[in-house]
Amino acid sequence: MMFTTRRLAVLALACTASLAFAQSRPAEIRIAHVYDKTGPLEAYAKQTHTGLMMGLEYATGGTMQVAGKRLVVIEKDSQFKPDVGAKELAAAYADDKADIAIGPTGSGVALAMLPVAEEYRKILLVEPAVADSITGDKWNRYIFRTGRNSSQDAISNAVALDKPDTVIATLAQDYAFGRDGVKAFKEAVKNAKIVHEEYLPTNTTDFTAGAQRLIDRLKDQPGRKVIWIIWAGGGGNPFKIADLDLKRYGIEVATGGNILPAMAAYKQFPGMEGATYYYYDIPKNPVNQWLVTEHQKRFNAPPDFFTAGGMSAGMAVVEALKKTNGDTNTNKLIETMAGMSFDTPKGQMTFRKEDHQAMQSMYHFRIKVDPNVAWGIPELVREIKPEDMNVPIRNKR
Repeated sequence: MMFTTRRLAVLALACTASLAFAQSRPAEIRIAHVYDKTGPLEAYAKQTHTGLMMGLEYATGGTMQVAGKRLVVIEKDSQFKPDVGAKELAAAYADDKADIAIGPTGSGVALAMLPVAEEYRKILLVEPAVADSITGDKWNRYIFRTGRNSSQDAISNAVALDKPDTVIATLAQDYAFGRDGVKAFKEAVKNAKIVHEEYLPTNTTDFTAGAQRLIDRLKDQPGRKVIWIIWAGGGGNPFKIADLDLKRYGIEVATGGNILPAMAAYKQFPGMEGATYYYYDIPKNPVNQWLVTEHQKRFNAPPDFFTAGGMSAGMAVVEALKKTNGDTNTNKLIETMAGMSFDTPKGQMTFRKEDHQAMQSMYHFRIKVDPNVAWGIPELVREIKPEDMNVPIRNKR
């Protein structure tokens, strides 16, 4: 096919314009957020994404750029299904050309995603999945985590419960989050006695049979008797076990922190103690002040448990990219992030070099009931700092 001089000139102009347009666009840093947008952890996932976007905004001073490169966030729904999470992460790396990925929400999904990050040799920043095995025996060098792990949950909760003459039974979901959580709690408890572990399906709505087994195991025990609950997601309410008249047997309930709607159930237990990852009124620092003020302004509500986690992940990514001057080379990012300290709504966190787990504070609380507040208020007893927790290094690599 022959072209006239006029046609060739038009074509050349078009190519030049196209090249100029491409060159005028800022370079991109592509961040995939692979999280359980649908499924039983949907509420947690939504908070995490909101926090992530606010974290990127705060850390970049509102520009959403680092070193002149525009941050592009690609959303993927892992649906609380391990196979879907693995597939979506692979697509993010291969098809969407993601430089780094963040997520997911559920621990079972996270465990399926870890080998994908290793296969593609790209960083996966885990937030907020909790299971110890993520930075333990299933870990690889491409995995970092801003979320707390089961050991941090367990050690901080043991601060409130691990007393002599205390007998504890546990109630948890029968998957990685629940089982790793109980395992870590058992290791953290040195003085109290754990006499029973009750595992129920994640979608349980009727807790009667499980509660009766817990009661039968505890009711004749001497000393203080406690059921420690570790539960996540929508569906059934494990605190319904209180309807079985636990006080008749002298049995208390204890648990860790949760999102504000779930903490409405805590109003049944004034004085209950535990430890939490975050409550908006506890940390006193400029980052958290900005988060609380802006979230209230934008959503007419305070930020919640997982909002702070998402913001922490966003701030960690931006801090790493600032240190590399926008270079997304994976090996350079790993070298930069291992041992890196960064600001978060909870204060400073540091990625431990050995397993890339973020060392961070937890908060020992006691529940206060205010009739004007819809949830049980976790009043701070004391901040449990990273140096106060001997968090095991569980990876074998």
